[in-house]
Amino acid sequence: MMTRRVVFTGLGVMSPNGSGKKQFWENTCNGVSGIRRISSFDPSGLDCQIAGQVQDFDPGDYYSEADMKKLPRTVPLGVAAAKEALKDAGIELDEFDEEDFESLGVLIGTGGSGFDFSEKQFGHYFAEEFHKISPYAISNALVGMLSSEISMFFGLQGRSHVISNGCTSSTDAMGYAFNAIRSGQEDWMLTGGVESCVTPAMMTGFQRMRANPVNFNEEPARGSRPFNRDREGFVLAEGSWMLVMEELEHAKKRNAPIYAEVIGYGTTCDAYHRVAIMPDGRQSTRALLLAMKDARINENEVQYINFHGTSTVINDKIETMAVKGALNGHAMKVPVSSTKSMVGHPQGASGALGTVVTSLSLRDGVLSPTINMENPDPDCDMDYIANESREQAVQVAISNCISFGSKNSALVLKKFAL
Repeated sequence: MMTRRVVFTGLGVMSPNGSGKKQFWENTCNGVSGIRRISSFDPSGLDCQIAGQVQDFDPGDYYSEADMKKLPRTVPLGVAAAKEALKDAGIELDEFDEEDFESLGVLIGTGGSGFDFSEKQFGHYFAEEFHKISPYAISNALVGMLSSEISMFFGLQGRSHVISNGCTSSTDAMGYAFNAIRSGQEDWMLTGGVESCVTPAMMTGFQRMRANPVNFNEEPARGSRPFNRDREGFVLAEGSWMLVMEELEHAKKRNAPIYAEVIGYGTTCDAYHRVAIMPDGRQSTRALLLAMKDARINENEVQYINFHGTSTVINDKIETMAVKGALNGHAMKVPVSSTKSMVGHPQGASGALGTVVTSLSLRDGVLSPTINMENPDPDCDMDYIANESREQAVQVAISNCISFGSKNSALVLKKFAL
């Protein structure tokens, strides 16, 4: 395998706690929560009535009303973040020639993608007795159509793939993009993650699993509380975090801005359970170790980890255990945090969320906090950067993810230097 250097040159964000990279990063550093009472439908019949939903977003800025009847919400969310990422990377599509359009592809992660669209179509199907269903009910409910729609919007004719691995989806998408670029198969990719599954059926399904908090409907901003003794579960969220990943020399020729360098990727499977994590966290530890080995670093070089940190009773404890297993005694010296305390859990877009935050932390020397740290769980005893951000220069950091289906994935980033 060639060992070409790979960097992030553009970021785009549509997040519950701030749309646009600048607003998102400012709010994240200031501990601003984007979790509110669900506004897209009446949640009064649910035990959990809160979620992280993108505010002040109009799909009509990107698609007509007629088009939106054919599309899941993930498509305009993905397009909006992708548009910002491309612009942020200094990519002017108006100046592209045919070769440029053919060289730039899309490789993104999502868990459900068209779930909201298919849920509505099934509703029409059963309510109207086979009538009123969209001719796009099949095509645009498919997970893989997400990258196709984004490719079509921008006219990008390179590879167009979706990785759907539950909560590790976007970490794996970025990992695959990283391998494609460093091996010489590609020079640049639009990558990241998109999710929008805050729907009645999805919320009901998680309610049946007892996966969501039920005692914070009157205080939504306090509902996502990773590492606390009184945490009750994750707050479901939507959002889009898109990145332009590029080979270093290709980026330099364009005079592109550089946020961080990607240096390692690791992934494993517990092969244990459909929704539960292996109690000893061994395979999550191994994913971290594989990512560190790929990056050619040892545990003492890791200076920050963006945790998966969903706020579920079991997962936070096991993830803490897994990180300790990977970093040994160094773990207690490493600051870590969960951005999901402010955003909620965007499922398949989780890795992209963590990677955008980690990239900005490396660039700016600011580590964002875990808010709502009020009653720490003694089993979660690391430095979780409680409640307030911290100014700290960091050279090497990890974005970690864990998923349903026993998946574990991690991406290692490094502060860019020539």
